[in-house]
Parts: sequence; structure tokens; C-alpha cells
Amino acid sequence: MSDVEVEPRVEVLAARDVPLGGPRAMTVRRTLPQRARPLIGAWCFADHYGPDDVARTGGMDVAPHPHTGLQTVSWLFSGEIEHRDSLGTHALVHPGELNLMTAGYGISHSEVSTARTTILHGVQLWVALPERHRHTARDFHHHVPRPVRLDGGEARVFLGSLVGVTSPVPTFTPLLGAELTLDPHATVTLAVDAGFEHGLLVDLGEVRMAGTPVHRGELGYLAPGTGTLTLENTTGAPARAILLGGAPFEERIVMWWNFVGRTHEEIARARREWQAASERFGKVEGYAGDRLPAPPLPNATLRPRGNPRAPQGPQ
Repeated sequence: MSDVEVEPRVEVLAARDVPLGGPRAMTVRRTLPQRARPLIGAWCFADHYGPDDVARTGGMDVAPHPHTGLQTVSWLFSGEIEHRDSLGTHALVHPGELNLMTAGYGISHSEVSTARTTILHGVQLWVALPERHRHTARDFHHHVPRPVRLDGGEARVFLGSLVGVTSPVPTFTPLLGAELTLDPHATVTLAVDAGFEHGLLVDLGEVRMAGTPVHRGELGYLAPGTGTLTLENTTGAPARAILLGGAPFEERIVMWWNFVGRTHEEIARARREWQAASERFGKVEGYAGDRLPAPPLPNATLRPRGNPRAPQGPQ
């Protein structure tokens, strides 16, 4: 038996540019889903945007649109976004504050950067709901996690548990979500759940995740099987990243446009109901403009997809 310690293998996922929000689209960098890796835990979608000068780009203006079978997680680094939904929620998203919306069977919402915003910069994340909860009622949670000082950085835990802190926001599957900042040239080793998959989305700088470089805008993936995670800031300036984690999501899902379901027919029905202004999605009050129409369905049948079986890392 070898005494040599083997570094866990990290898979690095590159981002692709995607227009978001219809005719007044802003460009975002998307790292989830990917063909080879649709999910990390129940995290099924990750968009990263900015820093954008809204005087030049126009900022964010996403008209009312529907969701099913998921939760949206909004997290900002700078700027301010006005959220309105068909639950009746009217809330502002600020840097360092979590806004989590549960779509369940159906919800609609709008997202608009405010006039006070000069630089817009953040992430938009989705969580797939498991079968037993995916038709749950609409819901909304707001939480301001306190910053926790680390030896070499800082953490803000907005979902799940890390560094001795547990978020009070409930989740339907075991999850982790945290913003991490690392001091220049700092190395931080975190105790993590060995049963979780983990993803590290780098926002600023370059971070070595378990020995593998992950550049700005990339998402590093680490399979379950290790109880510690070492992160190293290789630059002379602060680095920042979003750490995502979760128990492997064993269900296969169909994800199209803003819907998460299990079959093509279920997605097609949700689209029809949105186009018909069904009560399933309710109505967003206070948005100055029309709803976002659904795009046409593809000619091919939408097929359920799930992650490949992840190899277990060293214990």
C-alpha cells in the first residue's frame, strides 16, 4: 500500500456566453448545466455576470417569466436588483444577501436592476427540486449571512453548513452555498461533507482547488469522497469564489427554458399554460411591461438527463 497522498481529481468546467432576458438581453457566463455534468448535487444552473457598467450595458431587465420544479438563488457582489413575483413578494437583492424563491408547481417573477445600480455583478443559481417536493407551494426567503473570519479569508454561508455556521434557510435536499474570499497568496483548508459533490465558481483571481487551477469564470468540480477541501489563492490580490455542494442528485430531469420537469410532455404542458396566462403561474404586479413569451419547443423530444456516476475520491 502506497504512503503517497493522492490529490483528489478536479474537473474544470468552462463557461459559455448566453444572452439572458429576451429582446433586452444581457450577456451572462453559464457553467451549469453542461452536457457532461448537468448537476452538482441538486444545483442545476449557474449564471455568472459582471462586473457590468449599466450605463453602457443597460443592466438587467428580465420581464415576468415562469418557473416550475426548482428554486432560484440570487446573490450579488455589487449593484441592486428589484424582485417581484406572483406570490406578491416585492424585494430588493443586495450584495451579501440571499434571496431564494421556490417555484414548486408554478411561479412567475421579474428581475430589474435599479436606478441606484452603477456596476452590476453577481450570480444566479437554480436548485432542482426532488420528486416528492417538486409540486410544493410557492415560497420566498430572504437571509443575510454574517461574515465569518477564516485563517486566510472570510466566508458567508447562505445555504447549508460550513465553518461552524448553519443557514436557517430550509432546503429540500442536502445543500451547501457560500461566498468565500481568500487573502492574497492565502491557503485555506475547509472541513466539508465527504458525501457531497462540490463546485467552486471563481469570480475574482485564480484559485487552486485541491491542487488544480481554476480561473475566473470557471467552475471546478470535485466528486464525493473527501472530508477536506484546500483552496489556494495564487495571486497577490484578494480572490473570491462561490462554493456549491450537495448530495448527488439521483433523479433524472428534463430542463428546458425556465422549467424543470421529468418528461417532454410535462414541459410542453407548462409552456402551453404559460402562453395561455394560466393561474398556475399567477401574475406579477408592478412590472412596467409585457410578460416574456416562451420560445418554441425543439422539434426533437426532450430527454431526461442526469449526471454520470462520479468516481469516489480518496477518504
